[in-house]
Amino acid sequence: MSAAVEAGRRLASRRTAWRWLRPGVAVATLAVLVWRVGTGPFLDGLGRVDARALAAATAIAVLTTVSCAWRWRTVARGLGVHLALGAAVTAYYRSLFLNVTLPGGVVGDVHRGISHGRDTSDVGRGLRAVAWERSAGQAVQVVLTVVVLLVAPSPVRGAMPLVALALLVAATAVALVAFVRPAVRRSWWARLHSRAARDLRAALLTRRAGPGIALASALVVAGHVATFLIAARTAGVTAPASGLVPLALIVLAGAALPNLGGWGPREGVTAWAFAAAGLGASLGVATAVVYGVMVFVASQLMIIGLGLLPLNWWRERNSRDCRRPGGAGAGKNNAV
Repeated sequence: MSAAVEAGRRLASRRTAWRWLRPGVAVATLAVLVWRVGTGPFLDGLGRVDARALAAATAIAVLTTVSCAWRWRTVARGLGVHLALGAAVTAYYRSLFLNVTLPGGVVGDVHRGISHGRDTSDVGRGLRAVAWERSAGQAVQVVLTVVVLLVAPSPVRGAMPLVALALLVAATAVALVAFVRPAVRRSWWARLHSRAARDLRAALLTRRAGPGIALASALVVAGHVATFLIAARTAGVTAPASGLVPLALIVLAGAALPNLGGWGPREGVTAWAFAAAGLGASLGVATAVVYGVMVFVASQLMIIGLGLLPLNWWRERNSRDCRRPGGAGAGKNNAV
């Protein structure tokens, strides 16, 4: 019994350490940037944000959010879970709101999966739908990033052949998981493999779902890159767009690292990429700050988002009331 308690304590300790590590990395990155370039680039980035940039970011965010919601709906349908597009859009807005507000950057996605799972009486499947949806988006982003960085000049071009090889190995591993059965069929690995293979074949690798998911993900990446280019121009970058697109993709890849509401590694990667490209670390920090403010405003203060969040809350509350044995929906059915 004491061994089990000790194992539980170690697990809890590791979880606590990881929970503090994510914001710690972000804060440390920002501290190093302030130490190296000062507060000037941060303040300059904040001062350069204007209404036109915010309006453009908001319009792009509408398109990218609808694309993400449609991708989520497609994956959920492949797993046998119903999800209306309108409900998916409102839930995705709330997910983005939570992701850029709370530490970690994934709280909104977890909440989205649990909430949808509760609505469909299958929390596990709801979480799997979100996990596969996000994984599909990241996979398409990685592929597009590798392709662009292989052909376009960038600070990491020399390393891209190795990255492309690693991507090919990863794609082969996914194919093996999806279509090759493990030799041992009664182990925990076999059960996990079986579920992952079913999900991949049903939700991602079908002729109906695969192209649509790839297209939606490509539109999302294009939207993020366009937002970054607008942020760069707003910050005062005069380099041609053809030279900024590879840098934007590098920054988007770095933004997936542990962060604090999106802040931290994104600014560090942007400063490094701009310095390596000869544009200056300070200008990179200012661009990252403008981009962060644009994303923050687009996800939280846009009129559509503020209108849909209360509507989604009201729908969920009404749905819960209708599912209760003595709720409003039951009363109406009894009256009929």
